[in-house]
Amino acid sequence: MYQRWLFHACILTFLTAVSVLILVPFIWMFVISLHVPSYSFVLPPQWFKGGIRWENYFDVFKNVPFALYMLNSMKVTVIIIAGQIFTSSLAAYAFARLYFHGKHILFTLLLSAMMIPLFVTIIPTFVFIRMLQLTDTHASLIIPAMITPFGVFLLRQFFLTIPRELEDAAKIDGATPWQIFWIVFVPLGKPGIIVLALINFNAHWNEFFRPLIFLNSWEQFTLPLGIVTLRGFMDTGSISVVLAGISLAILPVVTLFILAQRHLFESLVITGVKG
Repeated sequence: MYQRWLFHACILTFLTAVSVLILVPFIWMFVISLHVPSYSFVLPPQWFKGGIRWENYFDVFKNVPFALYMLNSMKVTVIIIAGQIFTSSLAAYAFARLYFHGKHILFTLLLSAMMIPLFVTIIPTFVFIRMLQLTDTHASLIIPAMITPFGVFLLRQFFLTIPRELEDAAKIDGATPWQIFWIVFVPLGKPGIIVLALINFNAHWNEFFRPLIFLNSWEQFTLPLGIVTLRGFMDTGSISVVLAGISLAILPVVTLFILAQRHLFESLVITGVKG
């Protein structure tokens, strides 16, 4: 009993230390966002020296159209997530339960597409977007991201864990493959769909590279590009205001994770049980 208690105490101490190391940069970011700019880089760090300056958060909206940037990011991210869930779930259902010639070859090719970095495909993607005359539009970010090999792979693994007896029972009741998909697989695959939505929300909400390539006008900028504009010309802006903008930017991601963490843990449990 003593050895077990000591083992759990060591594990808890280690996890606490790692958690603190992960949280310290975020705590520092929030503290500096409330600082007077002149105290931002004082060493050793001065916690709230000079008083708390909530005006930094109001300056975020004064200096740049921050609300518009958040609206643009929300629009792009939500449409991409909806499109990926629709396309990935359909393709995953086909790979998990339907039988057709070349299924395994196609799935292997799909997995091989996950090995290709974004930087390799960005030039042909840009040429394609320019041919469609979609540059400097949100469609240039949405259309190429509507299909994701990772999403197909993730949902396929979840659909494979659904008992085949449920599918057979639906077939006995006269359900078509389309009805089986919507009535059986989509509700039971909800943990996997939520995980896919969380991963994509975090990825596309914070995406910087593709918006930097495809967007030119300030009215089309997403949030990561908007935060860069907070730095001002030649980085003359206030670092406290920049960090206040970053604090506001991560708030939706943290909120969404807190609301969906039950489904996230449920998906991890399902994956662990099925091996």
